Amino acid sequence: MRTLFSRPARRNNFIRPKNTSRFAEPGKRGAWRFLPLDKTLAIITASFVVFGLVFTYSSSAFDSTSFFKRQLVFDIIGLIAAFVLWQFYDRLQKIKLFRPIYLIYGTWVLLVIVLFTKPIANVHRWIDLGFFNLQPSEIAKVTLLIYVADYLSTVQGKLSKNWGLLVRPLFVTGVTLGLILVAKDIGTPFLMACVVGAMLFVSGARLKQLGAVCLAVLPIVLHQLFFVKYRRDRILSFLHPESDPGNNGYQLIRSFTAVGSGGWLGKGLGNSELKLEYLPAAHTDFIFSIICEEIGLIGATLVVVFFCALLTRGISLARVARNNFNSLLIFGLTLTISGQAFFNMAMAIGLLPTKGIAMPFFSYGGSSVIMTLAMMGIIMNMTASDSAPKTQSGPDYTQFKTRNR
Repeated sequence: MRTLFSRPARRNNFIRPKNTSRFAEPGKRGAWRFLPLDKTLAIITASFVVFGLVFTYSSSAFDSTSFFKRQLVFDIIGLIAAFVLWQFYDRLQKIKLFRPIYLIYGTWVLLVIVLFTKPIANVHRWIDLGFFNLQPSEIAKVTLLIYVADYLSTVQGKLSKNWGLLVRPLFVTGVTLGLILVAKDIGTPFLMACVVGAMLFVSGARLKQLGAVCLAVLPIVLHQLFFVKYRRDRILSFLHPESDPGNNGYQLIRSFTAVGSGGWLGKGLGNSELKLEYLPAAHTDFIFSIICEEIGLIGATLVVVFFCALLTRGISLARVARNNFNSLLIFGLTLTISGQAFFNMAMAIGLLPTKGIAMPFFSYGGSSVIMTLAMMGIIMNMTASDSAPKTQSGPDYTQFKTRNR
C-alpha cells in the first residue's frame, strides 16, 4: 500500500568525511563509522543557532549579557546533544532503557513530579534542579513522537481497516498531553495533537477516523478554551485587543506596535524601543516581534523562509527514508519544530491568541533550546543512517516492518 512518503527521490546532499579509516570495515564487529552530514540541515541549524544568539542578546533590555551567556551555554549543551544523537541515536535504540515505552514511562514520571513543584508565574512547568530549570513538556514532545512513530511503523497500512489499532497511540498521546494540560499549558498539547494527527494521517488513517477522534475530544477543548476564565479572556482580547488595552490586550497591542514600527528594513540590531519594558517577554514569547522591529519585514521574511526550508527538507527526507520508523520520526520532529515556529510567529502578529510558546532556536530558555537541537540531531541520524552504506556493525534495520512498495 502506497502512502504519502512512498515516492523515491535522489539523495546526494551529504558531506562525507575524507578520513575513510573512521568508517567501519566490513566484517569487523563493533567498529564505529562516522555518519555523513546533511548539508542543508547543517546550514539551517547553524544559521538558527547564530541568529538565535544574536537576537537573545539584542532583545534583552537591561540584562543582555546575562541572558546571552546563559543562552550560549544552552546552545553548547544542545549542540553536544545534537552531535551525540546524530552519530549514535540508531545505536541507542538497541539499549533497553531507550525503548519507546520506557521513554514514555519516564516522561510521565517527570510530568507528574512537575505538578508538585513550586509554581513559577502561577503555572507548574519547571523542575528546579538548582543550576537549571527542567521543563518536562519539552522532553515529552520528543518521547511522544518516538513512541508514536515506533508503534505506527508496525501497523502502517492497517489503520484504515482496524479502528482498534488507534486505541494504543491515542491513549498514550491522551495521557501525555493530559498531564501537560493539567500543568496549565494548552499550547503544547494543541501543537502535539496536530502533529500526532498528521502522523496518523500519513500512516493511513482515514479522515473519518480522525474526525471521530476530534469530535470525542471537542468537549474538553471547548471547556478549556471558554470555561477557563483567563483563557476565555485571552480569546476575547485576541478578537478585540483595543477593548482592554491596559490588561488582556496589552501584549498584543505592543506586539503590533513593534512589528509595524520596523517597516521594511527595521530600526537596526539593538535599536528596538519596545523591548524597554514596553513589551513583556520580549526575549521569549515575543522575540519575533523584536525581530520584525529591528530587521524589518524583509529580515523577518528570511526567518520564515528558513523555517519553510527546514519543513520542506524534512518532508523530502521523510519520503525517502529506509523504513517506516525513520520516515515517521523525521516527519514528526520536523513538523513539531516548524509548527511551533509558525505558531509563535502567528501569535506575535495577531493571527492566533497569545500563548506562552517558545520560538525554536530563538526564544531564551534552556529546555527548549536543548531539546530542539536534540531533535535536529535525531533527524540527522535518521537521514545519515538511511544514506550510509550498511555494514555488519551498522544499525539493525530489521527490527521495524517496512512498507509495501
